[in-house]
Amino acid sequence: MYGSGHECFINTFLLQARGRRVLGISTGIEHVGSLRHDLALYLMICWMICYFCIFKGVKWTGKVVYLTASFPYLMLFCLLIRGLSLEGASLGLEFYLKPDFSKLFESKVWVDAVTQVFFSYGLGLGALVALGSYNKFHNNVYKQALTVCCVNSGTSVFAGFVIFSFIGFMANQQGKTVDEVAQSGPGLLFLAYPSGILQLPYTNIWSILFFCMVLFLGVDSQFCTMEGFFTAIIDEFPHLIRGRRYGREIFVLSICVISYICGLSTVTEGGFYVFQLFDFYAASGWALLWLLFFECIAISWSVGIDRWYDHLYSMIGYYPSKWWKFCWVFTTPAVCWFLSLSSMLCIPIYAIYAWIVTEGTVSEVYVDLISTTDGKNHLNTHTKPVADGICDGDVFE
Repeated sequence: MYGSGHECFINTFLLQARGRRVLGISTGIEHVGSLRHDLALYLMICWMICYFCIFKGVKWTGKVVYLTASFPYLMLFCLLIRGLSLEGASLGLEFYLKPDFSKLFESKVWVDAVTQVFFSYGLGLGALVALGSYNKFHNNVYKQALTVCCVNSGTSVFAGFVIFSFIGFMANQQGKTVDEVAQSGPGLLFLAYPSGILQLPYTNIWSILFFCMVLFLGVDSQFCTMEGFFTAIIDEFPHLIRGRRYGREIFVLSICVISYICGLSTVTEGGFYVFQLFDFYAASGWALLWLLFFECIAISWSVGIDRWYDHLYSMIGYYPSKWWKFCWVFTTPAVCWFLSLSSMLCIPIYAIYAWIVTEGTVSEVYVDLISTTDGKNHLNTHTKPVADGICDGDVFE
């Protein structure tokens, strides 16, 4: 059994390997640095895999999904069996199953929950709409939507047991509470799981299988999202491929090449900070929240909920429950407005407060409020260099 010193050494080694050798991460986004050629090669391989998964169309993609979707379930089941047998797993499961109702009053918790739902279900990314367009007209989309929601939620709960069983083990080994060990983001993937895999027999084989699972999950999400993009473009501009030999293959290849070139900015020495910017601002819960809010408004109010229900009736042969109509028209927009404004209202409110309490003329107060106090940008102020964050891992959270 590993002691806490050995576990700390493992975590520090993983952080150093990921921060320096793998990412070659710089001290800030202003120091872009050089291109990491090994990461650029791996990025190219991922896009090549994505291309060969979707270049033949949705029927070919459907066959690929059988492997990319079923293999992670097998791995999660094996990891769950091993995780439950580790000492301290009960601590993690207790932390996982015991609710903290005080967190319900924090807006960040609600935003994180919404973000998880959006990413987990693929909402607002176009993939569900695009892939659903290939169904037959009278396909029971209502029943399938409920099935997808149940299976997806069950998978998330199941994965939570796997994660927190290993986190409980790590907390027991390090003599810390689960709350201190638990972390979100990339640190969970590259610290919690690898540390648990070290406890399995035949570590090398399990490591290969685990990261193959990670690759399958990533590529699965990637090519499903790209398939949604391709479907939208091809439906709008069918002349791009119609009547042309290998028209779809060439079009998909060109988009994958362009996407790869754009992605090279994330595999530089400062690419981790670029990734964080995109992750937080371009594809975060707030962006998707506003997108889906206006999508719901467009369907419920612009198109009209009664007309929408008539369309559903013509497809599935019956009207869904009126409870859904109430949710789409009133509940969902109200919740979206509340979550959106809960974080943004504090900005003008604090601006008014700062204007009132600041002394000076109008021009002096204005200049003072829009000026920085230390001459440093936000990332420089709030981002720690890798060398300072190696031991606590804050730079990777």
